[in-house]
Amino acid sequence: MEQVIKERAAYLRKALNRHNYLYYVLDEPEVSDAEYDRIMRELVDLEGKYPELITPDSPTRRVGAPPLEKFESVPHTIPMLSLENGFNEEEIRAFDQRVKKLLEEDARVTYTAEPKMDGTAVELIYENGQLVRASTRGDGFTGEDITANVRTIRTVPLTLLADSSLSIPERLEVRGEVFIALDAFKEFNKERLEKGEPPFANPRNAAAGSLRQLNSKITAQRPLEMFCYGIGAVEGLSFDTHWDILNGLKFLGLRVNPLVHRCKGIESAIEYYKDIESKRHRLAYEVDGVVIKVDDIEFQKTLGEKSRSPRWAIAYKFRPTQETTRLVKIEVQVGRTGALTPVAHLEPVSVGGVVVSRATLHNEDEIAKKDIREGDTVLIQRAGDVIPEVVKVVLSKRTGQEIVFKMPDTCPVCGSEVVRLEGEAARRCINAGCTAQIKERIKHFASKDALDIDGLGDKLVEQMVEKGLIKSYADLFTLKRDRLIGLERMAEKSADNLLAAIENSKRTTISRFIYALGIRYVGEHIAKVLAERFVSLERLMETGEEELLDVEEVGPQVSKSVIAFFKNIENRQNIDRILSCGVIPETKAVGKEHPLAGKTFVLTGTLPSITRAEAKAKIEGLGGKVTGSVSSKTSYVVAGENPGSKLDKAGSLGVEILDEEGLKKLLS
Repeated sequence: MEQVIKERAAYLRKALNRHNYLYYVLDEPEVSDAEYDRIMRELVDLEGKYPELITPDSPTRRVGAPPLEKFESVPHTIPMLSLENGFNEEEIRAFDQRVKKLLEEDARVTYTAEPKMDGTAVELIYENGQLVRASTRGDGFTGEDITANVRTIRTVPLTLLADSSLSIPERLEVRGEVFIALDAFKEFNKERLEKGEPPFANPRNAAAGSLRQLNSKITAQRPLEMFCYGIGAVEGLSFDTHWDILNGLKFLGLRVNPLVHRCKGIESAIEYYKDIESKRHRLAYEVDGVVIKVDDIEFQKTLGEKSRSPRWAIAYKFRPTQETTRLVKIEVQVGRTGALTPVAHLEPVSVGGVVVSRATLHNEDEIAKKDIREGDTVLIQRAGDVIPEVVKVVLSKRTGQEIVFKMPDTCPVCGSEVVRLEGEAARRCINAGCTAQIKERIKHFASKDALDIDGLGDKLVEQMVEKGLIKSYADLFTLKRDRLIGLERMAEKSADNLLAAIENSKRTTISRFIYALGIRYVGEHIAKVLAERFVSLERLMETGEEELLDVEEVGPQVSKSVIAFFKNIENRQNIDRILSCGVIPETKAVGKEHPLAGKTFVLTGTLPSITRAEAKAKIEGLGGKVTGSVSSKTSYVVAGENPGSKLDKAGSLGVEILDEEGLKKLLS
């Protein structure tokens, strides 16, 4: 074999390992997916022609190895202990007092805190920079050899990176958590249901099941990721603090959660917990608490451990978001577009501190795939303000008395015909005058993100429709005080407040007004896109399909829906009535006259008090644009903790750099 071929293969391996690090660890890719695939294909072809070129660290080995008959046992050099749990501030402060007492330390103790990933613990062993073994936590003392499976995880480097400030250790045992991100989990479960396979109850179970596949080719198809949180035995490196360990792991190419935070004292750690808890349901992955660790390594050694847990760390747990309960009955609700949606009525149960008695079942196909029946014991899940959903049936609790559910052939509210169009999951009531649809359209029109009519709650809307006061959202602007006062729980002051709120809603933006109309497939984002493109409601109402399809993010489904809505005579009449009552949708393009219009931002690193998603929303709400890469056209780079190479590039290009306080001043 020619030397040039060997050198080319080595170059491709090094390039791919570097691009994996930039993409999966730093979130700063330098090449397109197509270019990455081209490099990978070239290496695959070379190794196919010359198998002797294949090395243990080759990125091509991530596709999986031949099936194993069983997992071999692997002893841990240093036990992977469990963590003591705390469930309230008093228990966390008591932990801090125990630490100070054992250390004979009166001053504030510095802690390192990080989100507690809801995944499965794994140990990686590197020798001279090469990944040689990976194992499960097991019983803490002995795990199972899952090296072939872990090699398929793209966020796990097969070779450590050499860094000028950190030498490659002779041996490094790395501990971390393997998990599946929420969006990837939903897609993964959807594919399983389509194949007739049972869904996983949660991402944690899916990750654990994927790691314990005897056939690593199956694991390679699973969307696994990993964050590293600590080390076991290490030879050739030393660290003074846990914070140094985490930064060292990043320098070596390993992925560490960017939300890790150093806390001066336990009160700071408690505030960090509150912050993560408030962001919990906006994170891309599941977390079930915060891990708080004494930062100083010498302090850790002094504190030592108990039989099953270290004395220098504690897991401050969140309240659970999954519980089991009994599904009493399935009821069908009718939405504003006529869609029939099955809803589960449950025996009340507390989930994450909130009592839940109802959960969504999505549609009849979902019920059939999960085989959900009235009377079943079910696992339900709640995430933030999202409506709880039924995850799965606890089949072992079945008694044989459960009732198979069947969707109705007529509307449960108005009795009209129900149809299911080709390609749609939902059945629909075709009667536009159905009172259920009318109520839901009015509720949507008055909702916070639409015209935001304060005081017009669901029960009041239902009462007004049932009493015949309103038959469409256009009727809201012709309501009379004397008619309102006659309603239940509607005194003079309440009536005056409601009428004032309706009057205030008359001045709105065109994007809010478009969203309020309830056009099918037009959510908040598409409403903003249409408002920016067409500037005025009149232009949008008269546009054709060809012009709509020219708008970025508008496809055939949206364009057909928009045109059909404005061609409907009743819809046009309602809009004319609303405008004649003095409603004025702002016709100026969104954000054009704001100081941030035309400004381009790049966000890098972890901001102290807001997430990147929150910062992006605020910037875009004021007319700015957020991109992922720094160029000479970038107006500002907003840098938080651990900002990465984007900060260096900003400095070299002379781009203005802001911290979080600078961004807040700009936004104000």
